[in-house]
Amino acid sequence: MNIATLTVLKFDTPGGAEHALEVVENLSKQELITLQDAAIVSWPMGKKKPKTKQLTSMTGVGALSGAFWGMLFGLIFLVPIFGMVVGAAIGALSASFADVGISDDFIKSVRSKVTEGTSALFLLTSDAVQDKVFEAARGMKFELIASNLSKEEEDKLREVFAEEEAAVPSQ
Repeated sequence: MNIATLTVLKFDTPGGAEHALEVVENLSKQELITLQDAAIVSWPMGKKKPKTKQLTSMTGVGALSGAFWGMLFGLIFLVPIFGMVVGAAIGALSASFADVGISDDFIKSVRSKVTEGTSALFLLTSDAVQDKVFEAARGMKFELIASNLSKEEEDKLREVFAEEEAAVPSQ
């Protein structure tokens, strides 16, 4: 397995990410990309905050925990609401994400671009047959925000959030 890539695709409609995920899942079934995990952020017009959804069918070794997605989305979308009150805790969490290849710039970029009336697809993938993936994506209107994770960062990411998941009882 090649190094995983955390990729964020931003769409100009609340339903764009859902459609794109279907395309990626089809590519995965054809073994043209390895979909390790995914999550969707959808922000309908008139809503104060986005809706988030983790791809629940992912149970493989590569899948990240709900704790990972919850903390990442909290860091991206909720921090501005809390302001300076939780600054120290947020700083520590932000540093944890930086340790696994998710920088403050990445977080700020996603925060500034995923706004009301848009959606975003967060993908953890590897082993893409790039020409086939690009061909399948042709015609979709999206903006790409990508953060490449090294093998070490990917392992650290899983390790950090596996501990979090173990502490949370199953639902």
